Amino acid sequence: MAQIGAFTLKDGTWTGTIRTLTINVKVQLVPNKDKTKGAPDFRIYAGGAELGAAWRQDAKDSETPYLAVKLDDPNFAQPMRAAFFENEKEGTGIMVWNRPRAQD
Repeated sequence: MAQIGAFTLKDGTWTGTIRTLTINVKVQLVPNKDKTKGAPDFRIYAGGAELGAAWRQDAKDSETPYLAVKLDDPNFAQPMRAAFFENEKEGTGIMVWNRPRAQD
């Protein structure tokens, strides 16, 4: 897994930067006010534009909760999926990405 972002928490909103070879953008994970079933727990914004969303999940092999992240942009060939984990150091978190495995 590659770390592609580092974040800090303030007033319920995660603020940080996503960096890859082709992306370098400051973003915010803002709690979603829409609580309907299936709605994301967070909306992800870069400036005023919505870049994606994140849903709370529990890891299958452990009790470590995380956020399943989906980022999309007109420049992407397809949506990018990542995971967001809160660090042990309170108020900090990271976003990680892993290349999807090829389907047989």
